[in-house]
Amino acid sequence: MTENIKEIALRACDILDEKMGTDIVCLDITQMTIIADYFVIASGRNPNHVKSLYDELEVKMEDLGFPLVRSEGYNEGRWIVMDFSVIIVHLFYEPEREFYHLERLWDDGRNRVPYEKKD
Repeated sequence: MTENIKEIALRACDILDEKMGTDIVCLDITQMTIIADYFVIASGRNPNHVKSLYDELEVKMEDLGFPLVRSEGYNEGRWIVMDFSVIIVHLFYEPEREFYHLERLWDDGRNRVPYEKKD
């Protein structure tokens, strides 16, 4: 099951990449917390782009059998958190991501899941 969740987290990365999300990172957080197994972090060029990343991901994750449980931040479009139960996605407007820099809190140097950006 864990391998399947990893594949779904990487599929979420693909979906964000297809919608022109930038600086996409996937972190395996299974050994760090019980809140989820994976974090996916990505940026958008502006708040409207961040919202469009959300809209696309919500529909396509549901199609994969991972419906959205809850979310926060959509109205502002600066930092949207999407909870898919075992996968939590953080979508940032670029300046917000630089300010909060979640990777420094959750990337321990060994838990980054290799993600190859599609051409």
